[in-house]
Amino acid sequence: MSAPAAAPLPLARRFRGWLFDAALLVGILVLAHVVFTLHVAHGAAPSFEGTTVDGNPVSLASLHGKPTLVQFWATWCPVCHQEDGAVASIASDHQVITIAEDSGGARNVSGYLASKGMHVAAISDDSGAIGRAFGVDRYPTSFFLDGNGNVRFVEVGYTTSIGLRLRLWLAGL
Repeated sequence: MSAPAAAPLPLARRFRGWLFDAALLVGILVLAHVVFTLHVAHGAAPSFEGTTVDGNPVSLASLHGKPTLVQFWATWCPVCHQEDGAVASIASDHQVITIAEDSGGARNVSGYLASKGMHVAAISDDSGAIGRAFGVDRYPTSFFLDGNGNVRFVEVGYTTSIGLRLRLWLAGL
């Protein structure tokens, strides 16, 4: 003789279980975001000056006036590779400056961008000074600045094209 089959859980009880699981997941994600962005720049973005791998000067002051994506990345970073297309797409119609960290110098960064067919303003931060000023220790790290050069949002890790665009739009409000 076999044991009777267990009765299915009532719908309300299953929903509460799902709701608890979803709340727990959101809590974990929020906690991870707080931990990963605890020591990065907030408020007024750190001032910086540099030269893009194309030889053009760029500074924080030159970026004022429009919302800007400042993204720190590395040529060796697999997550950065996944985000390349989104950043290139954003750069076609928004102000974007990328800062390559620990990537072998301007020639190597320029070669990487060319091999991917990317046309983005990129600084090779060979000394790591710009990254240290922003408190960056993970890649990719994206800063969304408003038109006055204030950090409105920071994201560490992969961000979708829609997520990048939404944060830039919100930074412009």
